Amino acid sequence: MKKGLFTTLATAMTLLAPLGMAQAEQVLTYPTKNIEVVIPKNPGGGTDTSARTVIEFARDRMPQGTMFVPVNKPAGNGLTGLIEVAKAKPDGYKLVMTTVELAMFPHQNKSPVTYKDFTPLVTTIADPVAVVVNAKSPYTSLQSFVDAAKAEPGKLKVGNSGMGAIYHLAAVNMEKQLGVKFNHIPYNEGTGPSIAALVGGHIDAVLTTPGSVKSQVDAGMLKVLGVMDEKRFELFPDVPTFKEALGLDVNVKMRAWAVLATTAKVPDDVKKQLVGAFTEVVKTPAYQEALKKQGIMPVVIAGDDAYNMMKEDDEMYKALIADTMKK
Repeated sequence: MKKGLFTTLATAMTLLAPLGMAQAEQVLTYPTKNIEVVIPKNPGGGTDTSARTVIEFARDRMPQGTMFVPVNKPAGNGLTGLIEVAKAKPDGYKLVMTTVELAMFPHQNKSPVTYKDFTPLVTTIADPVAVVVNAKSPYTSLQSFVDAAKAEPGKLKVGNSGMGAIYHLAAVNMEKQLGVKFNHIPYNEGTGPSIAALVGGHIDAVLTTPGSVKSQVDAGMLKVLGVMDEKRFELFPDVPTFKEALGLDVNVKMRAWAVLATTAKVPDDVKKQLVGAFTEVVKTPAYQEALKKQGIMPVVIAGDDAYNMMKEDDEMYKALIADTMKK
């Protein structure tokens, strides 16, 4: 009899487990109206895609009759949208997709706002910068590429998406860390033209995120020599980190990130709800698979961890840009 009772209870608990998990989901209870999500980039890019994906998967966390409303505001290189949310009432009704430029622009006198003006909620992108060469390049490893740069300072042509932008600063960081010198070739129209130039054999390398060149690597046109991170990148598990490839004592880290945030000094309860809800979302397999289909590798960096990442990069870019301006 007791055995049958215990079996029945166990069965009931198993059946109810999914319901319990559903009830445990973090939902937003504070909104009484729609929440605007400012995307300070043009539609269609990685930042826009990741923003729309994460709020789509979070829509069921909103009270009935309310929704997340994405609005693209790319004016002023994205600064207009950032400033709008930074100066908004700290009530959780305005969110914004911040990007790695937020760690750079203040130190280039391009932005009056910094990471301190925001409350980070969740990271949607945190891809490492990689060194990419033509598949026919004589440089078959990161070590051979660095050796060539040391042998003939200033000869290797390294493309970037604009002087002072992340990939130019990543190359400057390589120069600083490794004692090399490149011939920096800017493509102010963005990463696409620099990748096209590399495929065409007009430059020796580009620095970009691995996902940006996946189709060209898969087609046998380009190859990735190394990633600037503490661990290997899932899209290219055979590609070593800088530390591995060069036998360095420390990691060389450069990341292109996007963090969904709201205004600084929001009430603790609002912050807790938003961080909790979005953290659960980015951990779901369906969300992660949706990002992968867009060529974006999912990460789980939320709340205070996201804040610390932004702070770390702000300090790194402050020093790096100061060194660059001295030259």
